Parts: sequence; structure tokens; C-alpha cells
Amino acid sequence: MARTPGRWTGGTLTARDVLKPHKVADAVFHPAWIPPSLDPAIDRLKRIRVIAGAVASIGVYTVLAGGFDVTELLENALTASAVLLLLTPVTVGVMLLVWRRTGPLRQLRTPLLNSLALLLLFVGSVVALALFVQTVNATHNPLVIIGVGITMMWMLGFVARGAFRVTGNFFGTGAVHRCLPALLATVTSWLVAVPDLVTGDLHGLGLTFGVVFILGAPVTVTGIALLETGRLRRRYGIRLGAHPAAHTPAPGPVPPMPPVPPSGHPHVPSQGHPYVPSQGHPHVPSQGHPHVPSQGHPYGPPQGHPYGPPPGVPYVPPQPHPGSGFVPGQGGGSPYAPGADGNPYTPQPPYGP
Repeated sequence: MARTPGRWTGGTLTARDVLKPHKVADAVFHPAWIPPSLDPAIDRLKRIRVIAGAVASIGVYTVLAGGFDVTELLENALTASAVLLLLTPVTVGVMLLVWRRTGPLRQLRTPLLNSLALLLLFVGSVVALALFVQTVNATHNPLVIIGVGITMMWMLGFVARGAFRVTGNFFGTGAVHRCLPALLATVTSWLVAVPDLVTGDLHGLGLTFGVVFILGAPVTVTGIALLETGRLRRRYGIRLGAHPAAHTPAPGPVPPMPPVPPSGHPHVPSQGHPYVPSQGHPHVPSQGHPHVPSQGHPYGPPQGHPYGPPPGVPYVPPQPHPGSGFVPGQGGGSPYAPGADGNPYTPQPPYGP
């Protein structure tokens, strides 16, 4: 469904979609003001990385670490949200100081505020989910457990889908600079992983496997980020250190061809609907059509005797022999009358004197 520019959700949500948390998360955490990606291959790599990371994390926690703890998961989510809330503005502020040398920053105010609003919305959703979980765990009232539990399950799907979305667009910072999501993803992943290595929190794993598990995410994120920024630089000339206004506009979708006015060109169709039949009966040919047969039966014989001679006299009949009494066209006599001596076999001259 196409989105309407200028609106957060793009007009894609309906009243029925409220019951579907993944659709609400798609509209909320990937708003219409985020520009489309220039490299679909990088987006596919990001999705594969997120899915592989989620499967690896669940597998490690459920199989190797001795069990999957929802409370620990929420604590990690709150910690990551706090890191994002502090680190993202600091990283963006450093880049603003770099871009300030080559261009004004006033035009970046609107996308920066939109990205900040999206960040606060995601962090608030994570906090709300944690509060719902604590409420369900702390109460013994069945009605509260049922009511809050249903809302908690909806929020769980909403936050999970939202986390999947923001890992791709990184809170819409691509609207500020195309290379900014790759930078923020790299910095955040390392800042989250390094404290675990420093404190020795290997999540109950051995030293070797724990180090591999902790460093897998930042190493993978860094590799994809380097690939993304390199392709942006080679294909579109977009550099991280350059001001966003210095980049040439990225190619968008091909606009539709305008209608061609009638100019007599042999390949330009005539105006009007090409399949509308002529007025009147659809099987009655129009007057003056080049393929309309002549009047009369098209396969009938020609007028007059079919074997008669053509108009005019094609040959002159022979002149009768003198004395035969035969005059062509008047009757009388015979063109084969006998000779003067009465003998029919008397040779006659072929031509008269």
C-alpha cells in the first residue's frame, strides 16, 4: 500500500489493524518520512543478520545457558535502550560538528527531531513492556493478570517487530545522512559488547564460546556497515564526512511517461479508446471503408451474359459472297450459299472482288 508523504504512518493503518501488533509496529517504527533504501542487497544482509542474531541468542540462552529468562531479557533491553538514548545524540552531535564546516545545519532540524521522536517512542515502548511484565508478576488478581497479560502480549509483539524495524533504519537517521545509520549501528553494537568483555559477563558460557558469542554481533554489524558505506561512496558519491546537502540527489523511481499529443506519427495511436467500436451496429461497416466490397454480390457473375463478347465489336464479320442473298444483321440468304453454277462444292474465292 502506498504511503502519503508528510504523515507519520502514511495513512496505512485502519481500525482493524490495531489488533495486529506487527502492522502497527511497521507503521510506527518505519514512518513515511524515512527515505527508501538505495541498496536492497544491504537491507537483505541486515535482515539476515538480525534473524541470525535472534536465533543464536535464543539458542544460547535456552540450550547452553541453562534456560531462557524473560526478566534477564527485559533487563538487557532496558540497558540497550538507555545506551541508545545516551549514545545516539552524542554520536549525531559529533557528526554535526563535522558537517558544520562545509554547510549550514538549519535544514537538518526537521529530520533530526523526527529521529529523536522515533528514538523516544521506541524507548518508551520498551519501558512500558517492562512495566506490564512487572505488574503481571507482582499481582495475584486474576482480572488484572488477564487484562494486563493480554496487553503485555500485544506489546511484546509490538516491541519485537519495532526492534526489527529500527535495527534496519536506526530510528530514521538515514533522513539526516545516508551513512549515519551504519555509523550508529557500529558504535552502539561495540559499546554494548565491550562492557560484557570487561566485566567478564559471558552469560554462563565458557571463555572461548562466550567471547565468540559476545563479539559476533559487533563484528558482523561492522562488516555490513563498511560494505554499506563503501557501496554508497562508489555508486552514489555519498561520504560520511561530507555535508548531506553536498550530495547529489539519489535516483528515485522512474516517473511515468507523459501523454504524447497527436502529431501524425505512425506509431502514435489515435485519440480516444482504441477498443470502442464505431457508432451503430458493431458489425456494420462504416461508409467509405477501404475494405467494404462493391455494391452487389461480391462473388456474382458480371452484368450481362457471362460468356458474351465484351462491349464493342471485337472483329468484323466476313462479307457475304455476291449472289448469296445474305446480309449480316438483316437475315435472308445464306452465308454458305452454293456457287453460281449450283454446285455447293464449287470452289469459291475466299474474298470478294
